[in-house]
Amino acid sequence: MTTRSSGERPPRRDRPARRSPERGPRATAADGDVAPKSRAAVATAPERRDEPGLAARRFAVDILGNVLDEGRPLDQVLDHRASMPAWRALAPADRALVRAIVSTTLRRLGLVDDALKRQMKRPLPGKAAKVREILRVGATQLLFMDIPDHAAVSLATELAERDRVTRPWKAMVNGVLRAVARSRDEILASQDATRLVTPLWLWRDWVETWGEDAARAFAGAHMVEPALDLTVKSDPAGWAERLGGRVLPTGSVRLLPHGAVPEMPGFEAGDWWVQDAAAALPARLLGDVTGARVADLCAAPGGKTAQLAAAGAEVTAVDLSPHRLDRLKQNLARLRLGGVTTVAADLETWEPKAPFDAVLLDAPCSATGTLRRNPDVGRLKKAAQVEELAALQHRLLDRASRWVKPGGLVVYCTCSLQRVEGEDQIARFLAEHVDFERVPVTAAEIGGLTPAITADGDLRTRPDMLPDPEPRLAGLDGFFAARLRRRE
Repeated sequence: MTTRSSGERPPRRDRPARRSPERGPRATAADGDVAPKSRAAVATAPERRDEPGLAARRFAVDILGNVLDEGRPLDQVLDHRASMPAWRALAPADRALVRAIVSTTLRRLGLVDDALKRQMKRPLPGKAAKVREILRVGATQLLFMDIPDHAAVSLATELAERDRVTRPWKAMVNGVLRAVARSRDEILASQDATRLVTPLWLWRDWVETWGEDAARAFAGAHMVEPALDLTVKSDPAGWAERLGGRVLPTGSVRLLPHGAVPEMPGFEAGDWWVQDAAAALPARLLGDVTGARVADLCAAPGGKTAQLAAAGAEVTAVDLSPHRLDRLKQNLARLRLGGVTTVAADLETWEPKAPFDAVLLDAPCSATGTLRRNPDVGRLKKAAQVEELAALQHRLLDRASRWVKPGGLVVYCTCSLQRVEGEDQIARFLAEHVDFERVPVTAAEIGGLTPAITADGDLRTRPDMLPDPEPRLAGLDGFFAARLRRRE
């Protein structure tokens, strides 16, 4: 299924004109949004086989509940689902549909919730969380996906009917979604899309930091599913041609996804790995690391570790999570890269046996720069958490600075668009550490991407960089990186 790249709904070229949703139980948004007072009289529906597509919608509802109601990261939820027999039993097209529904809902949650709110007389009670996710799944398909109205409405209604907990709201689900379908064009035309898709706490911070025009540009980029970026061991031009992509000025290969990544040429042979083009820049700031002892701190899942190893460094990869380090080791094995020692440790207590020639600290952060690829981040993180993370980053950078030799480099980076996790950290560090100096980034080191160099000489990539007529081929994750040298 395809998703739309803006709040507008262009005409469909490959499908017949829309038909009205199939008639279900007589219900309207007004007369169906209050649950019956008693559930005792509701009979248990007889067991019957699922309608085509129902299992996919059920998974989408459950996954959204895990993320939005339980606060679990989407990647973690999907990893857990991958081991479930019921998930593996889904056809590949249905698994792709689940992912499309979930990612589109999370990308455009503010628009979806606004559309639903317009059709409901009062909010759902807290105990109706699953009903809310059923409505969101249905509304996402109606507003932003190439799925017939009748399928979106009838399957959502059927989902509500099949569950004892949600059955009392079946009529409301049917009525509200039919109302959304009828009012779709009016709703989309009247919504302030780039404002609504951004959580309020992020919107306020970005407007204050970057200005409203930039905040809207960020939001516009976040509504579009991004391209796939690859870091290749060698011959970027050859791999771009073979995979149907292009070489970015920064050296990464960018292409539109087509099929499962593990089935793409070069994956099994370890010729490349998936890594956003912005995420590939901080490791380059260490320069020629051939034969150097380099610490990669907070290393998993290992993209930067692979870069350093491929460049000839002797890498010590440290991460708090043994599980994530296992994945890093698997990635390195596939890539046939050696020269890496892995350490599972807490950086607040760990001490290396000897200082390093260089240190790369990819500090734990809010990850607000990755909303293009991780649309759940803005809904899971809160402003208070950013302050807590900033305090942790300050402590880790202070410790990491002690582990580099005189004359050695420290590169600090975060995948965040919050100044408190980037520019402010470096200003504070340099004020407190007179034994360090900033080494400004040059355009030549980052493929001529001059707009990504701040006035102070640090690296700051943003979602609205690298514009392209094809929105899916534009943009970068939001990254900050600063290069510091310990004085001799």
